[in-house]
Amino acid sequence: MKMKREDVRNVAIIAHVDHGKTTLVDALLKQSGIFRENQEVMERVMDSNDIERERGITILSKNTAVHYSGTKINIIDTPGHADFGGEVERVLKMVNGVILVVDAYEGVMPQTKFVLRKALELGLSVVTCINKIDRPEARPQEVEEEVLELLMDLDASEEQLDCPFIYASAKAGFAKRELEDEEIDMGPLFRTVIDHIPAPEGDSDASTQLLISTIDYNEYVGRIGVGKVDNGRIRVNQECVIVNHHDPDKFRKVKVGKLYEYEGLNKVEVQEATIGAIVAISGITDIHIGDTLCSPESPEAIPFQKISEPTIAMNFMVNDSPLAGQEGKFVTSRHLRERLFRELNTDVSLRVEETDSPDCFKVSGRGELHLSVLIENMRREGFEFAVSKAEVLYHFDERNHKLEPMEIAYVDVPEEFTGAVIQKLTSRKGELQGMSPANGGYTRLEFAIPSRGLIGYRGEFMTDTKGNGIMNTAFDGYAPFKGELSYRKTGSLIAYESGESITYGLFNAQERGSLFIGPGIKVYSGMVIGQNPKAEDIEINVCKTKKLTNTRSSSADEALKLTPPRDMSLEQCLDFIDTDELLEITPSNLRIRKKILDPTLRKRSSLTKKSLA
Repeated sequence: MKMKREDVRNVAIIAHVDHGKTTLVDALLKQSGIFRENQEVMERVMDSNDIERERGITILSKNTAVHYSGTKINIIDTPGHADFGGEVERVLKMVNGVILVVDAYEGVMPQTKFVLRKALELGLSVVTCINKIDRPEARPQEVEEEVLELLMDLDASEEQLDCPFIYASAKAGFAKRELEDEEIDMGPLFRTVIDHIPAPEGDSDASTQLLISTIDYNEYVGRIGVGKVDNGRIRVNQECVIVNHHDPDKFRKVKVGKLYEYEGLNKVEVQEATIGAIVAISGITDIHIGDTLCSPESPEAIPFQKISEPTIAMNFMVNDSPLAGQEGKFVTSRHLRERLFRELNTDVSLRVEETDSPDCFKVSGRGELHLSVLIENMRREGFEFAVSKAEVLYHFDERNHKLEPMEIAYVDVPEEFTGAVIQKLTSRKGELQGMSPANGGYTRLEFAIPSRGLIGYRGEFMTDTKGNGIMNTAFDGYAPFKGELSYRKTGSLIAYESGESITYGLFNAQERGSLFIGPGIKVYSGMVIGQNPKAEDIEINVCKTKKLTNTRSSSADEALKLTPPRDMSLEQCLDFIDTDELLEITPSNLRIRKKILDPTLRKRSSLTKKSLA
């Protein structure tokens, strides 16, 4: 018999990137008495990974639990960025409702629409939290209208349209039901969640049924499956079978090793869990997302949507440049292979495939950010390797027509830059779908554009809009191939010989374009040391010293003024490289280089390509 478990609520926090989800979780944790009075707690405590903290984005969904007036509230903090949408889709299966966080100034943004659509499709209850109402330019009433319009656009049910609104400042630690109420604490949000989000339902006397929605990984215990108990109970040492909705042949007997529930930021060992509990299970080696743990007597898989397919791929390869092996700790193909396959334990949107070469692996992901986060993590761990330019993954229909991944790009720019942005995006096969005024004198442009049209564009976009533009993208399915694209209109300045860069050589080189390096940097033949504003590549000797003469000039060398080199981040390097180039990644340096280092072979190869074209 189905029953409700009134002492538990399971809720996910969803929002557009940077609208304050993780800060809201901080406030809820602090006010639920999880931390000791004198305990030092850093900001955005849920963003445990260094990159998450530096970039201010959430990459992996995280579980936590708080207690409020006798009810345990399991909270899942989800990513807001489109590249990590796979994370959001899965965790929504564990909850009965969502807290939709919307910035009181920015209002409804593209990703708000994406995550809310997923929640409404699953029939989840919604509590809307308009955050950052203490910002000077906040406009909470208008944003409330925007959210209601969005709910209507997404065909929300009567009940979902009737969602409660809470006004909050997660940073200041208060929430209120009406704008004129007093600013006290987060109590109104806690109470609204308990009143409005349904309690989990299930049959506690039925056979065990638990769907694995997330995978955690730990060096000591291996894979840890996280999911919600839908029916029955689960105990330590219980004999179970694993079945899978998308793989009818899967049937494997397993035994539950250890069982954990969440309390605050910690996992606490328990002996047994019943319906509605969100638990972590260790001791089952080959457990995957979408697997259902059942009692052996009635194995029934819980339906589960397939994980979204990757849209772009890069080759990760062993570094073979003349400076290889000098800066990294892990440099061999065995190290690289092991690390990439280990990433698959936790990242389900990633694919890793072997290629014809034992030193090269094809890695596919949901977007440039998705893959750049993996690259940055590996770099910090001491890996040294090279990557190729990102390329999109094509599909073919039944008539063998080529299909390519498409994106909807929402671009908010000050009015004076709209012409430049429209011109650039249409030249990259983008189609302008809509144009409307946005807040603060900005114009919002909506484009349908092939995913490959956005590869390498973000850097140009920031230059064209003088750093004032905001661009958000969402995957929009596959469409017929739109034709060839030329990625880069500029050429590269290439080092002619190996050695160390010298002021005299650089001074002569900087007349040809903008440089990426300063004096005293190790270079090698075939390394890209700058950008040529014209389309062709130029080879330059930056190790050239001045010929000595008998006459001494005390000030001649001092007069050589070098323009500061362009310091490029990992994303900018990935954007910059062309199809015949690689990015060499080491813990201390990023170097762009030609795939073929030898100038004669490089010339021969480009002539062959031209004749074939």
